[in-house]
Amino acid sequence: MGKGNGCVPSKNGPLVTVSDTNPIPIPIPIPDQLKSKAGEISRNLRIFIVYYSMYGHVDLLAKRMKKGVDSVDGVEGVLFKVPETLPLETLEQMRVPVKDDGVPVISVEEMVEADGFLFGFPTRYGSMAAQMKSFFDSTIVLCQDQRLAGIPAGFFVSTGTQGGGQETTALTAVSVLAYHGMVYVPIGYTFGSEMSNLESIRGGSPYGAGVFSGNGSRPLSSIELDLAHHQDIEE
Repeated sequence: MGKGNGCVPSKNGPLVTVSDTNPIPIPIPIPDQLKSKAGEISRNLRIFIVYYSMYGHVDLLAKRMKKGVDSVDGVEGVLFKVPETLPLETLEQMRVPVKDDGVPVISVEEMVEADGFLFGFPTRYGSMAAQMKSFFDSTIVLCQDQRLAGIPAGFFVSTGTQGGGQETTALTAVSVLAYHGMVYVPIGYTFGSEMSNLESIRGGSPYGAGVFSGNGSRPLSSIELDLAHHQDIEE
């Protein structure tokens, strides 16, 4: 993954097997700017995992995704959260747990340092939460000069119910990538048979990994966590 390369396979990229049940070799393109004169990679590719999490579900998905990214040679995941926009007293009334202060808040200028993105957020009426939308709105200075053009990006989401926006939350966010000239990389059905398994309740869709949070107290299932881990290897 890298700026300017998008989803174009690279003959020089390593192959990654994405599923034990349905192995698909995915070549990872290496941007020219990361190669030394000898053709070696000068630094790891950095995938920025940028997210907003209210009750912790998206936070757990993000950390599982980082493990998936870090498991690929030459690639590292970097966690960032976006700024909170609600006042503290409102968050207390909503019984929102204290956020993990170990994850830094991303700045707009830091965005240009990424070789790829994974954006995560809960749904609000079938689209991204206002906190994430507010951050994306602040990136207009990057959009004007198309400084993120060509960088691949994917989504992961959290919804309250099965019909609560697992697909629309990601789909309506694609417009942000389009305006920036970024390359949307969905997960598709590369997770194998689990994508069509009707025996268990799970979040996630061809648009990206996901979780059902219920009223905020439902724990993530093992399949939801596995899908999040798989999305990072696949992308």
